[in-house]
Amino acid sequence: MKVSLLQLDITLADRARNSDLVRRRLAEAMAAGPDVVVLPELWDFGFYPKNALEFGDVGGEWSKEFLGGLARQYNVNLVGGSIINRDGDAIKNTSLVFDRTGNEIARYDKVHLFSPTRENERFRPGDRPVLFTLDGVRCGVVICYDIRFPEFIRRYALSGAEILFIPAAWPHPRSGHWRLLNIARAVENQFFVAAVNQCGPVGKTRFAGGSLLVDPWGEVLAEGGGDEAIVQADFDLNVIPDVRERIDVYRDRRPDIYGNPGPGTVGDASEL
Repeated sequence: MKVSLLQLDITLADRARNSDLVRRRLAEAMAAGPDVVVLPELWDFGFYPKNALEFGDVGGEWSKEFLGGLARQYNVNLVGGSIINRDGDAIKNTSLVFDRTGNEIARYDKVHLFSPTRENERFRPGDRPVLFTLDGVRCGVVICYDIRFPEFIRRYALSGAEILFIPAAWPHPRSGHWRLLNIARAVENQFFVAAVNQCGPVGKTRFAGGSLLVDPWGEVLAEGGGDEAIVQADFDLNVIPDVRERIDVYRDRRPDIYGNPGPGTVGDASEL
């Protein structure tokens, strides 16, 4: 499965400019024939305007039409980063996922909100992991700060995820953490990670870029720098059973000692 990450320099509070950027970069990415294209966190308005509620896309309807239209136009699966999704008097940091026909097949609300920027005071958190299938491949999505919670990510692996998509707006001062955590999540869960980050300045914050595609051995297949880029690689999904046969952490787990954060066998999504 060929995956393309759109590492974008997002403009705060300017959806017209940002949507045009998505449209142009997606057209460029399609020259390589990707199966999946992934956008960064809050590509619509940036992370995030002080008056975010006013910018919220009610029910995600505008974004659904825009992103679904692009997926259908290019016959590509699209993990739509995340948007400011307005739900009544509340907003959520929401990722929308579309198949090749432009149908929305999954919707994930960011579970762990970043308290140092008061995201937890302005946004309503999600309450569950979300899995979906793209071209027959079991996938999951989380957003940015979520990757600091390995017990949450493990639920995806235990439920059969082979690829985890991670849109983010991760700042430059902690870029080392970004790279390290994404590689660690791939290794410990023995799946592929597709992590796309914003780049460039938004207000006083500079985002790190450094989008990366990681295999289950922790090998970085492709990686972006600090500027806008299209980062892409092929995921050989046949690697996963080989990795899990050589080092079967799922067989050797001891949930009787440290508790069970989710379903007990790979492929069992009963608790989701």
